[in-house]
Parts: sequence; structure tokens; C-alpha cells
Amino acid sequence: MPGLPAVVLPPIIDRELLFGDPEISGAQLSPDGKYIAFLKPWKATRNIWVKQTAEPFSTARLMTTETARPIAGFVWTRDSKFIVYVKDNGGDENFNAYAVDPSAPAAPDTDAPPSRDLTNLSGVRVTLFSAPKTDPDVIYIGLNDRDKAWHDLYKLRISTGERTLIRENTDRIATWIFDLKGNLRLAQRVQASGDQEILRVDADSFTPIYTCNVFETCDPVQFHRDGQRVYIQTNKGSLDLSTLASLDPATGALETVESDPLQRVDLESAWFSEATDELIATVYEDDRERRYFTDQAFEADYQWLENKLPGREISVVSSTLDDRQWLISAHGDVEPGETYLFNRDDRTLAFQYKVREKLPRESLAPMRAVRYKSSDGLEIPAYLTLPKGVDALRLPALIVPHGGPWVRDQWGYNALAQFFANRGYAVLMPNFRGSTGYGKKFLNAGNGEWGTKMQDDLTWGAKYLVDEGIADPGRIGILGGSYGGYATLAGVAFTPDLYRAAVDIVGPSNLLTLLAAIPPYWEAGRKIMYARMADPETPDGSKWMEERSPLHSAGKIKTPLMVVQGANDPRVNRREAEQIVIALRDRGFPVEYLLAPDEGHGFARPVNNLAMFMAVEKFLAGHLNGRYQEGGSPEVTARLKEITVDPKTVVISKILDASTVGVPQVTADLKPGTYKYDANISMGGQQMALKLSTTIQDGGSAWTVVEKIDSPMGEMLDTTVLEKGSLTLKKRTVEGGDEPVSMDLDGTIFADGAGSNFVIGCLPLADGYSTAFRNFDLQRNKVKLMQLQVACSEKVMVPAGSFDTFKVELSSAGGGPDKSTIWIAKDTRTPVKISTVMAEMGGAVLTAELMP
Repeated sequence: MPGLPAVVLPPIIDRELLFGDPEISGAQLSPDGKYIAFLKPWKATRNIWVKQTAEPFSTARLMTTETARPIAGFVWTRDSKFIVYVKDNGGDENFNAYAVDPSAPAAPDTDAPPSRDLTNLSGVRVTLFSAPKTDPDVIYIGLNDRDKAWHDLYKLRISTGERTLIRENTDRIATWIFDLKGNLRLAQRVQASGDQEILRVDADSFTPIYTCNVFETCDPVQFHRDGQRVYIQTNKGSLDLSTLASLDPATGALETVESDPLQRVDLESAWFSEATDELIATVYEDDRERRYFTDQAFEADYQWLENKLPGREISVVSSTLDDRQWLISAHGDVEPGETYLFNRDDRTLAFQYKVREKLPRESLAPMRAVRYKSSDGLEIPAYLTLPKGVDALRLPALIVPHGGPWVRDQWGYNALAQFFANRGYAVLMPNFRGSTGYGKKFLNAGNGEWGTKMQDDLTWGAKYLVDEGIADPGRIGILGGSYGGYATLAGVAFTPDLYRAAVDIVGPSNLLTLLAAIPPYWEAGRKIMYARMADPETPDGSKWMEERSPLHSAGKIKTPLMVVQGANDPRVNRREAEQIVIALRDRGFPVEYLLAPDEGHGFARPVNNLAMFMAVEKFLAGHLNGRYQEGGSPEVTARLKEITVDPKTVVISKILDASTVGVPQVTADLKPGTYKYDANISMGGQQMALKLSTTIQDGGSAWTVVEKIDSPMGEMLDTTVLEKGSLTLKKRTVEGGDEPVSMDLDGTIFADGAGSNFVIGCLPLADGYSTAFRNFDLQRNKVKLMQLQVACSEKVMVPAGSFDTFKVELSSAGGGPDKSTIWIAKDTRTPVKISTVMAEMGGAVLTAELMP
């Protein structure tokens, strides 16, 4: 077997013990203390189980019966009656919420009680905002079914599934914040510029009470127990490190509570009592975690635990509502986690289970914090894990940049670090500039530095290992996922002589196509990404993106590369992987490609992870001369064969080009008449009422459509002439702005201007129907491509009555901000409701409903 002599290293750890399903994990104590719920495999898939607290785990009952994809996590309701969890489909990140009653009998012909789908929506991402103590049967959730970019606020009753709309989100609200009594008090808004605002929620408006710019942090944490003030985390203005402060929403008064006493790192989190809602402690993630207590009783109990479990970090995973029982995890760099039940009244500690119990702890390698200087002298914090049992001299080494990139690595058990250290590699995990946790200056030092100084931080990390004598300069590799995958591709493209092997996992290869394809629900962060990277909608920004995209330097790559991708990834879609695979293939350069058809942004199914790492470790060993585990289980071996793609077979469908898209075929024609709508524009908490009417006139060989808008600012007329039969746009005139606009068009523009929604109603609409067509951008004076999708059938109520409709979603094919949802009556094909994001007005939302 190739690699380092096995006699000095610990035995090879079976990758199943590192990346397979843990026997037991993720335990949560019920708020009444009577039960413990946890995750455990059932039919080779992680599911939820429940046992009585005092009973052994062998007595647990199965609660869920998922077989396609593991359940990632769950929560108890505050009354301990239900367990709520979310799941998506194949990694598409469109989550629905489910509830299961642990006291219910098993459903007929199954092994578990029935799970109820509380939201039951397709193509929608559910997000949880609040679970109030005052009504444990209620959770407040966000749904982006009306507008994919923004979540409307709903009250969801768990016992019945009843859903009540609380606030329609037409104001770019990213988060809704409730006080301790379950009252909606605050909202957090991202402005079109990327700047952030904390807003007081008044009866019919919003009042800004605290703002910070796009490069600062101002996040609500939790309301104070006095019901007046709210704790926030902020680094606004002259502050470098994020600080815990209290803010009075009524007056805007701000008072600093605490910042890092050592002035080294940002506030990581704040810990509050379940029983009293008092602030208990603050937490700071330095080289290791530090805690500062404000409650002596909690501090005494925590110190008692530290004495009983020395050398470990202690996390309180969950607690009872009275705070008298804690479920804790004791963990460290060579301990994935031991879980105990701690009774604070008599200070008894009852062992529950070890995470990955069969993993040989004696073979695991310590992780230590290191620091080194980058190209410009900036100090870079990092974590280094060295193989156990050998001298740290001229070892094969791996640089492992984290994803994000606006997150950080932390000290503790890390499966990747242990896996590769066991195979004989020195593993360096740098917190490069742009990582969070080290202050605003360090974070902002990464602005505009993708592929340049952020990449230098990795390059100088490799140099550090060489200068220290740890790494053999001829055996350094790089591996990362998401942004780490980008950094991997950038490493082999921009520093082609540094690395001898590279593994890119779900990393973007082309920054322009990455940003054009990000999911709509990232709209709140789009401008923040533009600010920290570059704005692709400007010439300079587009040039920046191109220069820093590894795809455009693929001709320089001479490092053996493996690319790993999930087919359903909504963040970094498979085009990012296949572009780079094709670029290398077409120049005759060898590249390996794994594509999992049932995964998204990263792999969740253990069988896919095991197959991936089976391939990865052999690939790296072949180029860096580390060691590897030969073979795997029959299931994993078969799976690796299934997800391995021959690069010769990779074909990318062309991105739709407006110049090549034809006119959709209509199956109906317009009907003469006048249609009136009650409309309003919402922006920044302000509402502006409008009257809108559409008049369709039969002009013989063509239709003439006049759309009239009456607003407080005056009257505007939009007139179109449409060819009969095709309904293509022949002429458009807009009056009522600074000056009239009139243009003759070539007959390939469709569903644009006055009457466009009526034209869409003439298409052969049906559930699942989709098409594309050309519009003309008046502001930019160029053709743009629009994509249309019938999302579902839906009953809607408007002033004109109740209608069975097709819910039609319209968006820019180029990833721009143009978004509309049109509800079209199935019987008459009349648009009865319209919701349109008006990009030219900074993201204002126009809503119109048909009048009688």
C-alpha cells in the first residue's frame, strides 16, 4: 500500500466510523423533562426516536420513517406535546415543516405515529421565526410562496395546521422579531443598498430605530425580560469587535452590555435562562471558547461540570423549562461528544451515550491553534492537525479552506481533519481574511479580495508549513467545499505550481454564473454579496468577476483535480462543476468528476459521503503519497460507481440567449373589454394607493391595449399594439413620465407593456407549464429574456370574487430583480391578482386585485 509506514501511525480508521451514520446523535430533552428525543438510523436513514428520560435507549419508540434522506434536526414544542422537524427533497432546500405526536400510536401498517405536513407546499422554503412561551401550540413561520425572494409572516397552529397570515412582506423584511410574550415588536430590513435597519413594528407602519451599513452588523438577539429593551449584537461605527448591547425600541437609546474582556474576538452568543429569561452568560470563540457568567448559580454548576469532565468543552444542548435539568455535551478535538443528563438540584450526572461510540479515540490527533503572516503582513489564525505517531517533518499536507466565506473554523472535533491526519497528512484549516469572528477590520479586509489576498492567505499558509519543516513542498494538496471549493479551483488556476492535487466540492468556477443563479430567497443578501465581492451589473464589477473566476484561467491548471457536485444544489448549481470539467477535458487534461443525483449543496446521505471520501482519499494518496483505506462496503462501492461520471459524457445545455428564443404559441385570443383593479405600491413601510385599468380594443388587424394608472403623482398611460394571432408587440407608447416614450418593435417581443398579463392568460397554461420569451428593457434600451413557470393551481379571493387560478411566476432569465406573480382565472383567463417587484423603484412591490 502506498504512503507512510503504517508501523508508526495509528491503524487506519475505517471511514464508516467517521462519515457513516452515528449510532445515536442529536438528543434533545423535552421541556417537561420526561422524555429524550434523538436521531438514530432506521432502514439505513437517520430518523427521530423518543424514550422516557429514565429508560434505556433500547426502549425508544420510532417517530419517523424517512428512507430517502436523513432528518437533519428537530425541536420539541414548549409544552412537550409535539416534535417539529423540517425536510426538503433531494437537497433542494425547499423545506416543509412537519409535526409528530410522540404519544400517538403507530399509524396502520407502519412502525411510527403519523407525521403531519404542516405547510404542504411545493417549491417553497419554510423558515421559523419564533416559538412563543405564552402559546406553546403556536409557531411563527415565514413562507415565500407569494414572492420567492421574501417570506410573508404566518401564525401556524401545530395541533391543527391552521395557518393565519400576519404580515405580507412587501418591505424587504429579512427577519421578524417577537418579544418574550409572543408579540411582534421588531423587523430587520435589508435596504436595496445592502444597508440594514432594525424597525419598530407599529400598527400600520415601520419606524427605523437602528441602522448599520452593509459592512457592519446589527442583529437583534432576544428581548430583555423587562419587555422594553432588546439585546442586539452590533459593531456599528467605531466599534471593531461585535458587542452585546441593549436597545430601547421606543426611544432608540443604546447601552453597551459587554464586549470581549480580552478585546480579541467578536461576541459569539449570549445564553439566557429558560425559566427567568435573564442573561446568564456571554460566549466568545477565540482559539478556544471562553464564557463569562453573569449568574453565580449557573456559573457554579458549570464549573462543577468542568471539574467532573476535565479537558472538555461543555455545551448545554437543551434544558427543562425550570432550568433544573440540563442535557449536556462534553466534547473536544479528540472527543466527538459524550452526552450526559445533569440534575442541578442534587448535582447528579447520568451518562447517556457517546457520539460515534466505535470511533477509536486513542487514534485521534490533537488540533492546535497557530498563526502566521500573509503576503501583506496580516496575521492569519488557523488550526493545525498533525498525524499522530510520526514526527512533523516533511509530511504530505492539505490546505482545507472553509466555506462561506463569511464564517470561520473553530477548535474541536472535525471529521475531515481527523480523517486526513489519520491518513498521514498535516491538515491546515486557515481562517483567512473575510472570516467572521475576528472583528470588523479582519472581515472587511476580505472585501474585493476573492482570488487575490484571500487566496494569498492560503498560499502563505502552505509556505508556513514548508518554512516550519512540517510539509514537503512537493506534496501539498488543497480541498474545500462551497467557497472552499472556489478557493481550491482558484488555487490551482492562479497558483498552478503550488499544489500537487486538488478536490473541489460544490465550488463555483464562474462568479458571474454563480450570482446569476443564486436562489431567490437569497435576495436579502444579494447586495451584501455585491458589496463584499463586486457588482456584476456594472462593467467594472463584471470584469472583476471574470478575472477572479477560475474557469477563465482553466488553461493554466496543471494540478490533478477531482470535482464533486450535488445535482440539486440550489446555491452552486451543477453548471459550476461541469463548466470546469468540460474546460479541462477539452484541453486534454485529466479530471475526475462525481455527481450525486440526490444531493444539494453538500452531501447529507452517508452512503454518498462514504462513496465520495472513498474516491477522494485514493485520489489524494495517488498524488501526495499518503495512505488510504482500500475498498469499502458493497453498497458504498456500488454507489461510487453510480455517481462517478465520465467527463467525456458531460454536456451543458446552453444558457438561454434572448436572440435565439422565439415567440411562445398562444392557444386563445384577447377579448375586448375594460378591467379595473384596486392597486397599491408598498415601499419602506409606506403605502401608495393606485387605480389601474386595462382596456382592450379590437382594431381590426391588431389589438390596441391601453393601461391607465391614476396615482397621487398623476396619470400614466401605457399603450401597446399587438398583432392578432401571435399577440406579439408591434408598438409601445408610454406617456406620463418626464417625456413620452414611443417605439416600433420587430414582432419578437411578447407579453410586455400594457396587456402583458392578459397575453400570458392566452398561453396554454397548465400545472408545470413553462416557457421563455423576450421583453424590451426601456431603461437600458436592450432586449431581456423572461422565464415563465406555472407554479401551481390556487384559489384566491379578490374584490371581484373567488377564483380558481393558475399561479404564474415570471422572472428574469438572467437572474435580475424582475419578478412577478400573476394569478389567472382558469375559466376566463383573466388576470385577477398581480404582484410585481419594481426594480426601478428600489424593490417596491405593486399589488393589484380585480374589481367587480
